[in-house]
Order: sequence, then C-alpha cells, then structure tokens
Amino acid sequence: MRNALWEMPARAQAGAVRTGEVSAVELVDAHLARIAEVNPAVNAVTQLLAEQSRGAAAEIDRRRAAGAELGPLAGVPFTVKETTAIEGVPTTYGAKCLRDSVARSDAPPVARLRAAGGIPVGHSNMPTLILAGVHTRSELFGDTANPWSSAVTPGGTSGGDGAAVASGMAALGLGNDSGGSVRIPASFCGVAGLKPTYGRFAADHRIGPDDPSHAAQILVVDGPLARTVGDLRLAYEVLAGADPRDPRAVPVPPYGDPLERPLKVAMVTDPGGHGVHPVVRKAVESAADALRDAGYEVTEVADVPRLDDALDAYARMTLTEFATTWPVVKPLLGEGGHRYIERAMARSGPPELPDYLRLTGVRMGIQRDWAAFLDVYPLVLGPVFTEPPFAPGDDVRDEESHRRVQQAMRLCTATSFVGVPAVAVPTGVVAGLPQGVQLIGRSYREDLCLEAAEEVERRLGVHTPIDPRP
Repeated sequence: MRNALWEMPARAQAGAVRTGEVSAVELVDAHLARIAEVNPAVNAVTQLLAEQSRGAAAEIDRRRAAGAELGPLAGVPFTVKETTAIEGVPTTYGAKCLRDSVARSDAPPVARLRAAGGIPVGHSNMPTLILAGVHTRSELFGDTANPWSSAVTPGGTSGGDGAAVASGMAALGLGNDSGGSVRIPASFCGVAGLKPTYGRFAADHRIGPDDPSHAAQILVVDGPLARTVGDLRLAYEVLAGADPRDPRAVPVPPYGDPLERPLKVAMVTDPGGHGVHPVVRKAVESAADALRDAGYEVTEVADVPRLDDALDAYARMTLTEFATTWPVVKPLLGEGGHRYIERAMARSGPPELPDYLRLTGVRMGIQRDWAAFLDVYPLVLGPVFTEPPFAPGDDVRDEESHRRVQQAMRLCTATSFVGVPAVAVPTGVVAGLPQGVQLIGRSYREDLCLEAAEEVERRLGVHTPIDPRP
C-alpha cells in the first residue's frame, strides 16, 4: 500500500512537519522505504544517506519540541547530483577516480536547502564527469532508468534527480544545467525544473582546489527539480541570493517589479527551423492555449534571436576548453565514455586562440539581441527537446544519432549560452510518456517563468509521482 507521505508535495510535507501532524523522522523514513522499494529498478540514488538523514530529522523534531521556528523546507528530503558536495560524503562525478573524494563542507546550494530545513537523503546519478552523454549512465554507478519506461532515457545530466523525484524517492532534486541538464530530465521524467539566470544561485563547481575554466564558470548553473511548480518556487526562494563563497552570485531580489498585462509571450515551435516532432509541437501548442486561457498574449514567432550563431559559438568555445585537458580526462571516463565529446569535437573542431577571443564578443552580441527580443516579449514558450525521449545510448550510438540529439536540445543549449532563466513544465502524457515545454524569461525574472509555468500546470495537470514501469 502506498505511503501518502512521500506522495505529498514538498510544501505540504514541510507544513505537516511544522504543525506536528507528522514528525520529520516519519517523513524521512517514508522516503527511505520508498527508495528501498523502487531504487533497485530505477538506480537513481547512488549514495544513500539513511543514518545521516534520520539524524537530521531527529534534530528537526527536537527543535520543534523546544518551540523553535522551523524553516520553509522543514524535514523535506532532497537528492543531490554527484557533482555537488555534501559534507562528509564523496563527490564522485560518477567516476571511479573520485570515489574517495570526500567533501569537507556542503556546497552553497546544499547548505541553503539544509538551512531551510531540507534533508539530503542521497546523491543522485549522472553521466560520468558530466561529459559521457545526455543519457544518465556513470562509470561508477551504471544506468539510471526512466520510471515511465526503461525503453527511453531519463535524460541527463541531472537524470538521477529527475527519476528520483518522479518516482517519489525525494520531494526535490538538486541538479545543474549548462545546456539542458535540468530541463531535459524534467521533461523526460514528467516533473518541473528550473534553470536560473547566471548569478542567481551561489554555487561551487570545483573539482579539487582549482576553479573551472571560463565556459564552466559562465554556463553551469545549479537548479532544482520538483513535482509541482509551487515546490519549484519554494526551492527557488530558498536558493536565491548572494554568498561570499561565490563571487558570481548577486543580491538581486527574487521577485521583480510588476509588468504591464497582458504579458506578451513569444511561442516558437521549431527553433532554428531544423524540424520538430508533431507530438512536441502539440505540447507547445497546448501550453500556449493554457497561457491564453490564463490571460497571456501569445504570439507565434518564426524564431528566437541568432539561434544557430549561439549553437556554433557554444560548441566552439566549450570544445576549446575540453581540448586542452582531453588527453588527461579521456581515460577517466571509462569504457565508451569518451564518444560523446569526441563526436562533438570531430564535428566542430576547437578554434585557435584569436577566434576563441572573438567568440567571447560574439556571445555578448547574442546576449544583447536576446535582451532586445525579451524587452518586447518578456517570456518565450518553446520545446525543451524537439523529439520524444530517445533510447538509452542513442546519444553516442553513431554520428547521426549524436547529431540528432544535439540538435533536438538546441533551445536549451542556446538559452544556457545566453544565461537567461527557464522553467520546464509538463504538459501531459502521450503514448505512456510525459511531454513538456519550457518558459524562458528575461535575466533575473525567474518569477515570471514560474508564474506562467504554474498557469500551464493548473490547466494541464501534475503527472507524478509514479511507480516505475518496465
């Protein structure tokens, strides 16, 4: 018989703990039981923190008994991608070479969630070193299954969090996104996900003492996954803000000034004109109808600004940085783990230094054009992935399948390059698989993305948690 505690939204879970309706220990135990039940089939949770999470829950219960005020996430279990440090636990990146790399302290977003009363119940799976592909398969922990169907990938690179949240193993997941790595798993697993503006959340993406190179600094942002947009908003409010440990994070208020209504939304069904599957097109159109019903002014546009320029510059800049360390990194990826990046290198080839420096200026120009576009349309509605979920391994099977996967995620890639926020939200289930869209906004206007996504969710429904299916 299903345990109602792990099915509840995060906001309801925290409310029940604060009022004493349930104890934090009961809530954590319910999730640990759910993990024991379904993780053997899904393989999303990699390092289970059973005793640590029970201890944290007991402390929350003690504080409540003493009359202390509990935080907005009181007792809420969350998973943390293997990229992100949990104090006292190895941060492995899914690689055998890092299996003993024990974190000395929580990464900033983990610390914020914990300070709000959230409880990390375990690390979650990802492609090895983030570089092994879009399907969640790591050298250290193996494949993660999509709980909707093992015939399709849960996506990546935050696929462990997407699968864990969708199947009820955690109320929230903490992933990161540099080109769709939160939004794609959210869409493929039927949950919501937020890619914030660059600089909105404090983070620490170092492997060891050295800071990452330029592209990793400007493209990778941490972001939450949740079953409802309301829970995503709750996590956003906790995670937003500056932190001295991350000089990139800025103290911008989480909610901006009201804008004139009706709010204009630019709908793009086929970014770049490279083709879109009819099921995906229908999902975007359904979301557009939901927004119109909610009072938004939705206008179909031919394209977003300079999509192909953004994709080319993104590929060439990132591959330049990969190339400098590739002889060292390649052996660390395990058997077959090198194929995804090598196929990208073969197609784009890294530029020489003068061209790389030129591309930094190209990026600024693309950002300027996007800012002008978003000044007219404060929101953009489009696909997360222009095809349905693909089979595990299709991202690296051959050159054509690799090209198709990279092309399908193009709107995610471009918006990561620009640095603007986006929320992925489900739109329904077709042929047994979830469908979703993303709402993209002006820099530091995550609030507008969340508000619109809530309207889509209100009309098209919430579809998880689910029991894993073959």
